[in-house]
Amino acid sequence: MTIEFNNVTPAPLAGVISSTTDIWQCTCAFEAAKRYRVVAPSGKGKSTFIHYIYGLRFDFTGKVRLNGVESSHFHANEWAEIRQDKISIVYQDLRLFLQLTALQNIQVKSALYPGNFDDRIHAMAEALQVSHLLNNKAHTLSYGERQRIAIIRSLIQPFEWILLDEPFSHLDLENSKRAATLIDSAVRERNAGLIVTSLGQDNQFNYDKEYQL
Repeated sequence: MTIEFNNVTPAPLAGVISSTTDIWQCTCAFEAAKRYRVVAPSGKGKSTFIHYIYGLRFDFTGKVRLNGVESSHFHANEWAEIRQDKISIVYQDLRLFLQLTALQNIQVKSALYPGNFDDRIHAMAEALQVSHLLNNKAHTLSYGERQRIAIIRSLIQPFEWILLDEPFSHLDLENSKRAATLIDSAVRERNAGLIVTSLGQDNQFNYDKEYQL
């Protein structure tokens, strides 16, 4: 799946977009199975950019296309299929269900697919050193622990792209490396594409291209 932005202007940023951006009010493409880093300071629209790809927001002029089809043309059931099989995401605000356990938050996603995911979930939790927290309610976890649970949830599903919105913002260097290694393995296994938004301070992946937002 190729992702294209053509002269996109977010409504909240109209009139205040920097001339140095590579994405807003420009033409750019994200090619299948490639790795991209999108860098910007806070408040410049990194989450907005991710939400446009994922079909959560359409408050823009211009065109966002997935495999040549304008994102606004997909119906709700088509977006459901895209999010279930084509595009996975780690939100900046994580969007965990705080009243559920860490494990239940992952199972909310794994329940959509046939098969038993228990061994895989526990292996990933062990790799990210959160296996002892799986039965704890999400609201009792630190933000960094929640971040690792959200990463595991994103890797459970099949995907052609994974969107990571500042995925290591609350992780120290060692935990960031562990998470990046796990993500890298999942991306290679699926021959998938990767888009990471960043303040520019991390370099956990070998990127094919960097865009300034």
